[in-house]
Amino acid sequence: MQQPLRVALIGAGPSCAPHLQSLIELAPAVELAWVAARTPQRLAALQLPSFTRTTTQLDDVLNDASVRAALVVTPPHTHLEIAKQLACAGKHVLVEKPLDVSLARAQQLVDVCEQQGVKLAVMLQHRMREASLAAARLMAGGTLGTLTSSATSVRWWRPQSYYDQPGRGTLARDGGGVLMTQAIHTLDLLVQLTGLPAEVTALATTSLVHRMECEDTVTALLRYANGAIGTIDATTAAWPGYPERIALNFTGGTATLEAGALTVMPMDGPGHRVGEPQATGSGANLMAFDHGPHKAVIEDFVSAISTSAQPAVSGRSALAVQRLIEAMMASQGRPVTLD
Repeated sequence: MQQPLRVALIGAGPSCAPHLQSLIELAPAVELAWVAARTPQRLAALQLPSFTRTTTQLDDVLNDASVRAALVVTPPHTHLEIAKQLACAGKHVLVEKPLDVSLARAQQLVDVCEQQGVKLAVMLQHRMREASLAAARLMAGGTLGTLTSSATSVRWWRPQSYYDQPGRGTLARDGGGVLMTQAIHTLDLLVQLTGLPAEVTALATTSLVHRMECEDTVTALLRYANGAIGTIDATTAAWPGYPERIALNFTGGTATLEAGALTVMPMDGPGHRVGEPQATGSGANLMAFDHGPHKAVIEDFVSAISTSAQPAVSGRSALAVQRLIEAMMASQGRPVTLD
């Protein structure tokens, strides 16, 4: 009988909840050996399996040779340093999005994991929804023809109390505002479906709704290499928060992803739907979503460790969305070319 994969969870803040629940449900294939956090108080608040050990010292995880992988659910600016230590200790790594606070640091994280020969995955779980996987198959099959335009909308809501928490919406801790923290999931899915645009022109601002360092509202125009055009509308100042949406127009029909459901309308046949709408944390309750896609990312990561395959949401593939976000923030109303 195959031994369970012993893993560690690094970080015990609110965002660890779907990771923790997923790990517990993946037993006996996965055994949660350690949970590490900055303070004993955070650890004491968690409901853990009886065999799981807790620590405030990362070295306890690094020195445990039986631990083969770790999930890093700490603030973005800590990802590179923590992942580097894990990789150098020979442990496979899954990080919460984003990879890190800048494209340069994200690239370093990817490079060090590849140099150390460990697998690297990223929690960009929208890719693993049933509807998203169906949309990817649709794009690969080309049944709707050539892409002519795209319209991506992430009109979410966050109260000021959210940004009053230390570090929220800052460059130093989060690497940005709405793009890096909320819209990154939908933008990553867009990029995986359509590829990066050839050029982006964007405007970013902090609206009158929030007091924060970084942007809470962004609008962008995209131009693809084949001549298709697109728009992006992202904000956390849209009360009370609305489902994210990606609408793709083709020469042979349309495909629309909204809140976890895909609607396909071909010109030459009947339409069909895949998946059902689901809560995505678009409003004040940011944890109001199902953990199923998280579990799918972790399960795929575990599977990749035992094979020669790369994780479905690999670190290298996650660089693309950070390239797009960095180009959008650099634009300031001027066209920026992406390679």
